Amino acid sequence: MVDFSYVIAGSEATGGAGIQTDLKTFQELGTFGLGTITCIVSFDPKNDWGHRFVPVDPQVIADQIEAATSAYDLDVVKIGMLGTPATIDVVADALARQSWRHVVLDPVLICKGQEPGAALDTDQALRAKVLPRATVVTPNLFEAQILSGLDAIESVDDLAEAARRIGAQGPRYVLAKGGVELPGDDAVDVLFDGDEITVLRAPKIGSERVSGAGCTLAAALTAELAKGASVVDAARRAKEFTGAAIAARVSGHLPFDAVRQG
Repeated sequence: MVDFSYVIAGSEATGGAGIQTDLKTFQELGTFGLGTITCIVSFDPKNDWGHRFVPVDPQVIADQIEAATSAYDLDVVKIGMLGTPATIDVVADALARQSWRHVVLDPVLICKGQEPGAALDTDQALRAKVLPRATVVTPNLFEAQILSGLDAIESVDDLAEAARRIGAQGPRYVLAKGGVELPGDDAVDVLFDGDEITVLRAPKIGSERVSGAGCTLAAALTAELAKGASVVDAARRAKEFTGAAIAARVSGHLPFDAVRQG
């Protein structure tokens, strides 16, 4: 039997994040990966490696989704960077057209290549139209703070409270990631299942953020769910896989390292 992992997300040209990372993760975890590209992000080496952001035409996104969902019986999907309200509309409509066993939302709220007003519109559309459809949402520390409305997240208890508040907005599960930015020796994530909090810990690997770690964790979670794992088991395996990818990081001319799967 073939397990299918589907992703709807942006392309990141250096290979350290976005749909490139998702598909590598799917492959490493033994699933058949396929994806729909929503936007193209390319870092600008002439401008301090800032983001250049180009959205894909909404009809082209719709065509990609139609092809993927017609080709195979897909019931697990990861949603990554969407980027514009128009893209969110297309994706939300597609999610509503069929039943999904799991929708994993990695809630990319802001792209540095967007104007602040456009970013705010995108954030609000994501909250209203995609967040309630998610079965699992995987915010990092910044995203958890924004989505929960907390003034700050400075402890595991704060992170757990953020997960509860986000869960109240519709997702069945919230996997809130502390990463290297939460104080302490361990990288702590908390999983809220609607009733209870499960704390996942692993020693921190370095003290700097590594590009693609969040994408990798959400993609690994998606692949494990596609294979039939429970959410808590999938979260544990995804955390282990992501830790290994961070440890195997690659360096280049970018001002940050990138994860390496496998």
